[in-house]
Amino acid sequence: MAEATAHTATTEVPKKEGGFPPFDTTTFPSQLFWLAVTFAFLFTVLWKVAGPRINSAITNRRGVINGAIAEAGKARGDAEAAQAAYEIALAGARARGNALAEETRQRLNAEIAKAKAAADVQAHDAMAAAEARIGETREAAKAHVKTAARDAAIAIVERLTGDKVSAEDAAAAIGN
Repeated sequence: MAEATAHTATTEVPKKEGGFPPFDTTTFPSQLFWLAVTFAFLFTVLWKVAGPRINSAITNRRGVINGAIAEAGKARGDAEAAQAAYEIALAGARARGNALAEETRQRLNAEIAKAKAAADVQAHDAMAAAEARIGETREAAKAHVKTAARDAAIAIVERLTGDKVSAEDAAAAIGN
């Protein structure tokens, strides 16, 4: 049947086994020794191997950067020189363009003045010819008016008096 088991309570603290080794105070001297050996080894490796490599990488990189800066400065100087040359060429082209425009303007003004003078001469000649034609026409008209007045006087005298008057007498009577 059921056996009776008895449990006894003890006040003794059970003994620990294991634990975290770095906290074991009995191993501190060996830990300090290996810490010193490892530190010395790593220090020597960094000092003799990694340090020079890092230093050479930094030096090489500094040289590349300084070379790039020098090239950029040279390129900047070239660009500024090209800009200055461009501005000089542009100013020269503007001056030539302005000179050409002024020359063309003066040439056109001279041609306009010539054409205007020719037109003025032509207009003056045309006006003189027109005035001459008008004078001729006026004289012809005066002659026709005198002839018409003479003929009218002859016709009036003949109708009123029935006498025939000569052309010379009629002309003398009207005041020619």
